[in-house]
Amino acid sequence: MEVIKVSARSRSTAVAGAIAGVIRDHRYAEVQAIGASAVNQAVKAVAIARGYLQEDGISIATIPVFVEVDIQGLERTAVKLVVWTVDRGSLPEQLLELFEAEQASKDGALSEEAATATAEE
Repeated sequence: MEVIKVSARSRSTAVAGAIAGVIRDHRYAEVQAIGASAVNQAVKAVAIARGYLQEDGISIATIPVFVEVDIQGLERTAVKLVVWTVDRGSLPEQLLELFEAEQASKDGALSEEAATATAEE
């Protein structure tokens, strides 16, 4: 399986789509980034991918790992985000509460948008 490589200029939504696709196919993905800006994009991409996959009823977990990579003969330290599917029932209660609060926030924002649209008509 290919490692999804992220740069500082990577679009987090595009990387998220790649992560979600690999997770749907293999239930496991590796995302690699070198440098603070690239790691930032990778972390955002995992968070966005979680949302994409949640719509399909797929829950994921991730863990960061430092790895040494060879780039043009130079050894560099990268952050690899290992992502895999998990059974939602196995997640800690605190995490499930966080997910519920996130969903309620989204639902409230959608309701507010609908009310604004209706008022403008």
